[in-house]
Amino acid sequence: MERTCLLLLLLSTLVYCSLGQGGASLSVSPDRSQFFKYESVSLSCEVQGNSAGWRVVRNTSRGNFSECNTDWGKQLASSCNVSLIPSYSGVYWCESGSGEHSNAVNITVPAGAVILESPALPVTEGDSVTLRCRYQGTPSNLTADFYRDGSLIKTETTGEMTIPAVSKSDEGLYKCTNSEGESPESWMTVTAPIPSPPVPVLSMSLPRLLCSLLVGSPYLLVTIILLVKYCRSRAQGGTRKTHQDQLGDHVEEE
Repeated sequence: MERTCLLLLLLSTLVYCSLGQGGASLSVSPDRSQFFKYESVSLSCEVQGNSAGWRVVRNTSRGNFSECNTDWGKQLASSCNVSLIPSYSGVYWCESGSGEHSNAVNITVPAGAVILESPALPVTEGDSVTLRCRYQGTPSNLTADFYRDGSLIKTETTGEMTIPAVSKSDEGLYKCTNSEGESPESWMTVTAPIPSPPVPVLSMSLPRLLCSLLVGSPYLLVTIILLVKYCRSRAQGGTRKTHQDQLGDHVEEE
């Protein structure tokens, strides 16, 4: 009884931990939305749980839908390494065999010699963000004008502009210009920080609780001891009941 109880408990915990919570997100390294021709980017599907079956796909500005490792990119597990050319400009995301998909990222590879380095992924309110106006030549950093939604917001001699603590009002369509030309426009998304709500332990399922404990809780040993005592008490209770029944039968026979 005791051994069976523990076995079932551990089995349910392992199943829960192995399945995870599902879902995926696309990460971009380096985290930029604009690239020069022949620059490389790594696109990865970060999956909670089993990542098998997830792949990086894209829809280019020409309307061509395809997945990594066909005629573009090099697939490695759930990641895709791409050497970019202008025709690769488009929207990229992760997709599973069952049709689930992640967030989408817009990547631009202009034919010109000026790009704006801005985050491809959403930034969180309060974070420090640096935008760089880059020229594919020497010198690479020239005096640049930065625009948001078509309006000039700042001129920087270093070619880069830092927003110490971004807010929702900083969200918008950015571009830059310098003496060598103008970059394409890229949208910067600003999201509110996600609070960490207190976890109601009593409402957690037992497998979820044990999964958390197995990750590294110092109380794991105490929990196992209590579970052993619980299973042992149930086993002893069943033994006492059987013994009492036998005594009752013996009295009736007398």
